[in-house]
Amino acid sequence: MTTTAPGKANTNFRLLLIIVSDLTRNKLRVLLYLAVIASAMAVILGSHHNRQQVIALENLMEEKDKLDVEWRNLVLEQRALTEHNRIETMVEKQLDMYRPTADDEVVVKIK
Repeated sequence: MTTTAPGKANTNFRLLLIIVSDLTRNKLRVLLYLAVIASAMAVILGSHHNRQQVIALENLMEEKDKLDVEWRNLVLEQRALTEHNRIETMVEKQLDMYRPTADDEVVVKIK
């Protein structure tokens, strides 16, 4: 059976008392230490928030670029669909319309 030395438990208790008394004697030093720890945590949280915002900004910029490319393609498609020659060809084929000749024109005079 092992027995602990009677002075060991007493030493641990004394060490704890010494630490507590030292902390209470140097209140300003403890306060400054806590302020440094709080400041470090604030810097860490600020950096994390900043990184998250940069990631979100990059995702939005990527989405903007994709939408810009899609918009340019739609503008090109609109221009191709509204070309005069294409419309004229479709009108002739689908609606059987034609450009009137001089004989087909009728001039209406208003008095």
